Amino acid sequence: MKDFLDGLTDEQAAAVVAAMKDVAGNGLVAARHLRGEVYEVRAEAERQAFRVLFAQETSFILLSLSGFQKKRQRTPPDEIALAETRLADWRRRARRS
Repeated sequence: MKDFLDGLTDEQAAAVVAAMKDVAGNGLVAARHLRGEVYEVRAEAERQAFRVLFAQETSFILLSLSGFQKKRQRTPPDEIALAETRLADWRRRARRS
């Protein structure tokens, strides 16, 4: 996820942050449910579309799991699977601490 954000221009990163703030302020109604606990938020900047897949851990925490530039109509299944794997890993590590 850090590599995704680091690769964005300032305008693109601002759009992604604004989209996540929209979800933080308005709840999951500002996002699209994909599968299980994984949601998608959309951002557009510089005539490009971006997506961030995330899960809501608590009412205050949105855990960003995957980010990518959208090129197709449907969210790639491998991105959803990656987000699910990262969420499971996050929770597994949290239980150990």
